Amino acid sequence: MNVIIIEDEKPAARRLSRLLADLNVEVNEMLHSVEESINWFQHNAHPDLIFLDIQLSDGLSFEIFDAVKVNSAVIFTTAFDEYALQAFKLNSIDYLLKPIDDEELAAAVTKYNGFKPAAQEVQLNFDDIKKLLINPLEREYKKRFTVKVGQHLKMIPVDEVECFYSENKGTYAFTAEGRNYLLDTTLENLEGEISPETFFRISRKFYVNINYIKDIIAYTNSRLQIKLQKYNEQEVIVARERVKDFKLWLE
Repeated sequence: MNVIIIEDEKPAARRLSRLLADLNVEVNEMLHSVEESINWFQHNAHPDLIFLDIQLSDGLSFEIFDAVKVNSAVIFTTAFDEYALQAFKLNSIDYLLKPIDDEELAAAVTKYNGFKPAAQEVQLNFDDIKKLLINPLEREYKKRFTVKVGQHLKMIPVDEVECFYSENKGTYAFTAEGRNYLLDTTLENLEGEISPETFFRISRKFYVNINYIKDIIAYTNSRLQIKLQKYNEQEVIVARERVKDFKLWLE
């Protein structure tokens, strides 16, 4: 299998390469920018599989495919989980949210191996994704969730949710009134339903609402701790790999 990684953050690229090596998948090349990638594709045989980051240092990686016709299979590695995952599903073998989990990576490689006979027939069509990335705030997002409380149904306005979190295989909304509600969904499914202007996924376990952040504190291993208005059931920590994007989101 001929594999390349396109990722502008070199430590992240090296980590992904190590994780793939543990799966007996050898990475043939690591590219770090749109310009470098275009030049490489113009002068080299195209790979079977690309691990593709969306946001590179000199632009969106889709610009590579505008310049060069590529028929490789794609697995996205992305932090754009807030609004584009459904499009990623439609236009790739799979997608992996940063920070990349080794078990999810193994599942994606297994999925590719099952798809491999048709890999060269993949047509890279990123129009839907580009629209979502460029105009994310034009989308319609959920305004409320309906939850069951005993024998009753209760409507929870999204703008009253301090955070969404997962625990014991359940997904919960914690509201400004200090109550938890079990939702009939997953954090992954929330990604295309709640506004990325208001909510940010700080880790695999939490989404936080910017309007309820009370304090942000430096934490161990270059992470951040968030204090919300009322939620205090467990520590709310920004994963190290998400700190940079979180700070940009706050601006």
